[in-house]
Amino acid sequence: MDLKWLPITKKESDLRGWDELDIVLVSGDAYVDHPSFGAAVIGRTLEKEGYKVGIIPQPNWRDDLRDFRKFGKPRLFFGVSAGCMDSMVNHYTANKRLRSNDAYTPGGEAGFRPDYASVVYCNILKQIYPDVPVVLGGIEASLRRVTHYDYWSDSLKPSILVDSHADMGVYGMGEIANTEIAKALSEGKKIDEITDIPQTFFLKKKSQPVESEWQDIRLVSHEICLKDKKLYASNFKHVEEESNKKHAARLLQDVGNQTLYINPPYPTYTTAQIDAAFDLPYTRMPHPKYAKRGPIPAYEMIRHSVNIHRGCFGGCAFCTISAHQGKFVASRSKESILREVEQVTQMPDFKGYISDLGGPSANMYRMRGKDESLCEKCVRPTCIQPNICKNLNTDHHPLIELYKEVDKNPNIKKVTIGSGIRYDLFLTNEDPDGKLGYDEYFEQLMRRHVSGRLKVAPEQVSDNVLRLMRKPPFSLFNKLKKRFDQVNEKYHLNQQLIPYFISSHPACTLMDMAELAVKTKDLGYHLEQVQDFTPTPMTLATEIYYSGYDPYTLKPVFVAKNKEEKLAQQRFFFWYKPENRQWVKQTLRKMGKAEWINRLYGRN
Repeated sequence: MDLKWLPITKKESDLRGWDELDIVLVSGDAYVDHPSFGAAVIGRTLEKEGYKVGIIPQPNWRDDLRDFRKFGKPRLFFGVSAGCMDSMVNHYTANKRLRSNDAYTPGGEAGFRPDYASVVYCNILKQIYPDVPVVLGGIEASLRRVTHYDYWSDSLKPSILVDSHADMGVYGMGEIANTEIAKALSEGKKIDEITDIPQTFFLKKKSQPVESEWQDIRLVSHEICLKDKKLYASNFKHVEEESNKKHAARLLQDVGNQTLYINPPYPTYTTAQIDAAFDLPYTRMPHPKYAKRGPIPAYEMIRHSVNIHRGCFGGCAFCTISAHQGKFVASRSKESILREVEQVTQMPDFKGYISDLGGPSANMYRMRGKDESLCEKCVRPTCIQPNICKNLNTDHHPLIELYKEVDKNPNIKKVTIGSGIRYDLFLTNEDPDGKLGYDEYFEQLMRRHVSGRLKVAPEQVSDNVLRLMRKPPFSLFNKLKKRFDQVNEKYHLNQQLIPYFISSHPACTLMDMAELAVKTKDLGYHLEQVQDFTPTPMTLATEIYYSGYDPYTLKPVFVAKNKEEKLAQQRFFFWYKPENRQWVKQTLRKMGKAEWINRLYGRN
């Protein structure tokens, strides 16, 4: 048995000579020992600190629960995560249809994790081991840490701690917080005595208030949220702002006879800290146990890719990245990235192609405030909308140099950039003398790092919708296409520009979708890369979808919610299909836009 992986069976822990584990991690994903998979990152981090760590990946929750018992009682705590995705997003489409596959399971097979996986796992552990601390983390915990709208049950749910009965939650990237929890428990503290670790959240009886040196902001209680959608919406502004501040307040929310405490986040990781997370001794492979069950699709997609930073200051209204990773970018050192690139080139199946050198956004590497003392006071949830912050350094040269250094590796034939680029970063402002590298970056990207198709996400054409989305105006996409065509012609390339769009986003009307059909047709597109808006917990768009109010202005916002409205918006994506033609014509006439019929179909 190969001991390079963290143990996932009792036999593997026995081979290490362990009578008892310190920490057992339970995950809704298969175990892939790679820095893109949360259980591996937390497990390897705790291992480095000297703790004996085992992982229970995708335990069977339907049988006699033997999977949960395989390692016995850990000395310190159980750590629980639903996996790299919220389990409900993983299971269901925007139309609430059950998906037939799971990208984080061998063979892509569905059915290996329950709905609301965090809640199910925690309750089972509390049933079997009532006296062992359970610490909940991962994306599902991050996005459900406070009263939140759950699209799949169409209801407001309290903090996930209420239903899961976990003793404590960790939100965001959890390496430091989990290490501090393990340290405190090792020193003899009880889990309910640990109240001062940043980036954690916990429940206490109202009669037992927890003092701290942090400033407190009290949110509207869960019970009031259930009664008043406008007051519920008002909570989000505080949650988002405090998640993205350099010096945040502690958030308090009453729920029943308890108070939820959400401690402020840790400061943005330094380069040394993020390097440490990526430089751990990962095998970069799935556990050998899965060899006969087929490939794990999520791993296949990233196996030859390298993540260069965390965090995103885009703040898109429908995106969960800032709620989990924060808006301030933590970039790895060039040396750490090049070491990982070299590791990828030594993989037996490597054929010379790096599939991505990116992150939450492809082109935010090493970008931060010019004067960070100004960032210390900033409350903006996005650094680039409705305009690019004058204090933001948008220099693309560090990224250009990184691409060039990776290209020098003799084992690499081509590096493609799979992460989405923020074209507003190099098109919104002018760079006539090239000091910020805008033109050089885009030309290098197209010449060296695009394999036929450059995918971007304008998302909509209506400036009203785009403002709410926190995306640039559609005129900037037109500017991008013009620049794209110029570079294509200049270097005799044959690249395609592929735009992504969303329907039924809050503020989007049927007229907006009709305009989208016309404008994209004028640009020569028959759209394929499209999706219907899916409300996910703790995004601005989801709060608006449920409440009908913008949390920042508390003004009403139109939302297409019923099935007929959403289907109608989607049909304008596919105006060119024969089955939609008559409906589109009739709808345009009803809208008073008969002249758009000719723009779509030409004159008869």
